[in-house]
Amino acid sequence: MFPFLCLLLLFAGKVQAADLLSSIVEVQARIPGDARTAESLGSARTGSGMVITEGRAVLTVGYVILEADAVTLRTADGRQVPGEIMAYDHETGFGLVRPMRDLGVPALELGDSSQLKERDRVLIAGHGGSAAAQPALVTSRRTFAGYWEYLLENAIFTSPPYENFAGAALIDQGGRLVGVGSLIVGDAVPGLGVPGNMFIPVEALLPILEPLMETGRSPQPPRPWLGLQLDEERGRLFVRRVSPDSPADLAGLKRNDLVLGIGGTPTATLADFYRALWRAGEPGSIATIQVLDGLTARPVEVRTGNRYRYLKLNRTY
Repeated sequence: MFPFLCLLLLFAGKVQAADLLSSIVEVQARIPGDARTAESLGSARTGSGMVITEGRAVLTVGYVILEADAVTLRTADGRQVPGEIMAYDHETGFGLVRPMRDLGVPALELGDSSQLKERDRVLIAGHGGSAAAQPALVTSRRTFAGYWEYLLENAIFTSPPYENFAGAALIDQGGRLVGVGSLIVGDAVPGLGVPGNMFIPVEALLPILEPLMETGRSPQPPRPWLGLQLDEERGRLFVRRVSPDSPADLAGLKRNDLVLGIGGTPTATLADFYRALWRAGEPGSIATIQVLDGLTARPVEVRTGNRYRYLKLNRTY
């Protein structure tokens, strides 16, 4: 009962609570065993998704449906509707699913996440009705860099942590959707070790929503990709993992290599590295990675690739 009371207090009658929560559905995805991400992300994935655009699409976090060959949507009252993958966008982290039948629930309105600021009160909600909703505070807005070649500007951080974060809805005090759940983090407040969540702001979705729905892809050109997972430790970048048969793997980069920079640019952070990589050219261009070899830097030339061609994506979108 506590989460439901908090919801009512937070929104103070601005929206109908039952309608708000019924717009959030469960997303169940089945991934083939030979998918590139099956080992790391699993072959059966579950998350939340929000009905948007007058019911034409369900918005979720992309990794829930990445490389899936079947998707099922389940409403709060238990009805199941098959879905079709509509779009996946790695640059933002969003995924879209098209319901194959009418879900019979209202759509959530997209809000203006650019106006969300530190200390704003928000609601986090996943599939499961009032028991799956909890109040939270925005703790910071800042750049987030992920080890999987991912950089998100102006990400939203909240606290306290919400456990079922994958695809969860971040809702502002007007009842509008302003973010999509991506991760649980240990630094929701920079430098203080406060746990919380990172949400992808919908401001990153609005410019690409129509192209995603029409073609399954953002109109922006794909970025050059290495297949290199990096850890950032004390101003140094270490190779965590090299994706099999990726450009980095074919070039001979390996786990625990110390990366000093790219081209002529020293890089001490993941964000620095990604920005330098993406300035190097389009997929297919050569990126020269500086790796520590003994006491000297050794250049490794990598012909960058296109991540969308590497992944085994649904060819219908």
